[in-house]
Amino acid sequence: MTTLDELLHPITRDRFDADYNDRKPLHIPAEEGAAKRSLLDWARFNALLDQSSIWTAQSLKMVFNGEPIPPEQYCVEARSQSGATLRPSPAKVQTLLGMGASVIAGDVQELTPELRALSHQLARDFAGLVGANVYCSFGGVRAFDTHFDLHHVFAVQVEGEKTWRLYENRAEAPVEFPVEDAETRRWFAATRGKLMTEVRMRPGDVLYLPRGWYHDALATEGASLHVTFSVSPLYGRVLFRLLESAAMQDPTFRQWLAPGRDGNRLGEQLTDLGRRLANLSALPAFRDEVLMAQERLVPRGEPYALPARTTLSLYRPTGLTPPRVDGPARVAVEWALGQPQFALEDVIAQFDFVSEPALKEAFDAAIRSGAFKAL
Repeated sequence: MTTLDELLHPITRDRFDADYNDRKPLHIPAEEGAAKRSLLDWARFNALLDQSSIWTAQSLKMVFNGEPIPPEQYCVEARSQSGATLRPSPAKVQTLLGMGASVIAGDVQELTPELRALSHQLARDFAGLVGANVYCSFGGVRAFDTHFDLHHVFAVQVEGEKTWRLYENRAEAPVEFPVEDAETRRWFAATRGKLMTEVRMRPGDVLYLPRGWYHDALATEGASLHVTFSVSPLYGRVLFRLLESAAMQDPTFRQWLAPGRDGNRLGEQLTDLGRRLANLSALPAFRDEVLMAQERLVPRGEPYALPARTTLSLYRPTGLTPPRVDGPARVAVEWALGQPQFALEDVIAQFDFVSEPALKEAFDAAIRSGAFKAL
């Protein structure tokens, strides 16, 4: 399972976008054979945990009855050639698991080929940052109380069963929690609304929750293992950063603001600046800036395959003018035109803020036109 279509099957992508995407939850029961279970199993999860040197107090967390367990209760100071760090102790972790605690292995999206492939594809499909966590919990113990997330969630049950409770309320496009940690649980319980439905997740089941949807989950019986993919596309706040950079090239934005007491001068000045910002945001070049910001969230590069090495495709400019390039790939072509020679693979690696298909299309056209010649 490496694509969003496979994750959603038998729900089509068109139906998902029309009826569920950023709208409402979706439960997809496993089909015969439970192919989605191939993401992970107990043996592979144990193998990941056994790589004790990759885990820290930040990436491996423990929770008991909704309360985080302090790192000093399950971690020890470990010394290596890189220095001292706080690492989870397998003995302490397993003792706490025996008491009913839950363990959350975070940032696992690159740790297996299956997790990597699906994470990268979700990043491309949603133009967003994707992370993956593995949750191991036991019957009758709730790891987290009712809450909502600041991202979309795709949960895949891979071992055991878990019951998710979904509530009727949804926070409107949340980007941060509105209260301090000490008050968060009370605030969630007061604002979640009535119980809407319960979803019993079995191996191979998928549950999609839009950002902001109130929920909690409880392992039904025995042990449960599920993987959640968090999907966080960009939102409007990024425009402030991008517009600031673009606007400061216009001297009008570098002028002093008029004192507010001087009649209508300040209002007229602000109206003019607002109009200029609107014009900037409508430019194709600004749209390219947003596209590049989105592309930076998508992982780039193939898995290592040593001892095989990448075969480089070397080219040099010929002095001819290449075809016109629209979009962010234009900056890569302009850079290449100024080099005595270059490797196309190096261009793809350096310009990781431009989509790889767009780069290849632009350079293929330039090569066909004779602007670049193979070495």
